[in-house]
Amino acid sequence: MTDDVFNQAPPFTGHDLSSSDAALLSGVVRENAGWATGELRRLGALAGSERAGEWGRLANEHPPILRTHDRYGRRIDEVEFHQAWHELMTVAVENGLHAAPWAGDRPGAHVARAAKFYLWTQVEAGHGCPISMTYAAVAALRQDPALAAEWEPLLASRDYDFGLRPPLEKRGVLAGMAMTERQGGSDVRAGTTRAERLGDGSYALTGHKWFNSAPMCDVFLVLAQAPGGLSCFLLPRVLPDGTRNAVHLMRLKDKLGNRSNASAEVEYHGATARLVGEEGRGVRTIMEMVNMTRLDCVIGSAAGMRYGVTRAVHHATHRAAFGRRLIDQPLMRNVLADLALESEAATTLMTRLAGAADRAVAGDPAESALRRTALAAGKYWVCKRAPAHAAEALECLGGNGYVEESQLPRLFRESPLNGIWEGSGNVAALDVLRALGREPEALEAFFAEVSLAAGADRRLDEAAGRLRGSLGDLTGVEARARRVAEEMALVLQGSLLVRLAPPAVADAFCASRLSAGAGRAFGTLPAGLDLKAVIDRAVVGSPVDSP
Repeated sequence: MTDDVFNQAPPFTGHDLSSSDAALLSGVVRENAGWATGELRRLGALAGSERAGEWGRLANEHPPILRTHDRYGRRIDEVEFHQAWHELMTVAVENGLHAAPWAGDRPGAHVARAAKFYLWTQVEAGHGCPISMTYAAVAALRQDPALAAEWEPLLASRDYDFGLRPPLEKRGVLAGMAMTERQGGSDVRAGTTRAERLGDGSYALTGHKWFNSAPMCDVFLVLAQAPGGLSCFLLPRVLPDGTRNAVHLMRLKDKLGNRSNASAEVEYHGATARLVGEEGRGVRTIMEMVNMTRLDCVIGSAAGMRYGVTRAVHHATHRAAFGRRLIDQPLMRNVLADLALESEAATTLMTRLAGAADRAVAGDPAESALRRTALAAGKYWVCKRAPAHAAEALECLGGNGYVEESQLPRLFRESPLNGIWEGSGNVAALDVLRALGREPEALEAFFAEVSLAAGADRRLDEAAGRLRGSLGDLTGVEARARRVAEEMALVLQGSLLVRLAPPAVADAFCASRLSAGAGRAFGTLPAGLDLKAVIDRAVVGSPVDSP
């Protein structure tokens, strides 16, 4: 019969995304967030449901629409979203994926939040943008205790209260960010938006922003040129008296991916804003926010890798070709093991960075120093690997993977974003060099972390030695900044896996990433490795265990 369907993988739904992720769960426990395991399982079950998958599909098939004017010609500057977007946002906020960790001082709170963000953004990545910026905004606002006291309770609220109303009258608010201008891009100091000081202590902002991330949010952190230099401001969309601030949404960006989320070009026409921190210290102030959003870039890329490898293994487990299941064919097994290896390395690094952030927030200077180099290097490398990983996972499904219904094209389109957002590859790599040059304690903290695995694997020891040697001679280092960032990330990942992962995983990583020949295409793992153990580690407890 022509309508008989066989040799197709069943839908990848109906299971808890957390229970099969050994790297995530062990990392959460290790980084003082084991108390959140129950919450992760509940969220993981929803994330693995058909209902949540449908929300993700609909939010992308019905992208946001900008309504600049009402029927009478009055400016309204509203962004309209499909109901599926609001469902995704409601779950994210109710589960504390935004600023909830700032509401207390429980050890591991930021790690638990990172794990939830990792699980839930596997459903749909675009709505993670306003969630991430709301989380990160608190770090910047805390440089102004008065502003923080006013806004933190609303930012950390677990009520998703969408709509344009005075922020302080809402049950909860979301934060966005506007830094770059059309002539500057990553060079934010080239911005021309002006901030004029007013008699009541507020400022009037006039100018434009080429990228206003999540323009439907309630408040934004904005960079503008004040009398004292480039400064950071808090700008609400609606003023306390209920009138709309003088912010005009000019158009929404037509993006490669991230299509469920709105990104806008905006103009300020004397928009009212409040200074955050001191005049002239805008970059330093907003960098507190950037550090947190960079962590989310790593988390988001690790989540995308996890999504890709689980779908690839699931397909290969249930699909047969040339008389055998795909997963039983040596070359496909090599590809799947390599994808699983990259995913586990990213997840393990992500949880370690989240732990460093958690302890840095609590005032640990050593963890703050480690985060300074490890986060920039990790952001560079993990986000750089994501597109290649997504492409290979898609290819594992063959033509089925190239079809939109598989959702892997959406993963592929999304995969370059985190490498661009919050500093493209060059910016992140150069930030590693700045940290090395300005903060010797940051390099010391990095090698102190790596040395915890010293003597456990010869290949790791040799790679760490080569890295020390390359950092000992900084002649012409800017031109090789990417190589430095890559080597630092790989050595750090290797040290973590040697200490914390099963021997088969650590062995495969050191053999393929730290030895000669590293950097080849996925599926080129050398002979002699236990590839089955690597794959089994990635899928234990999931429906891919058996056909």
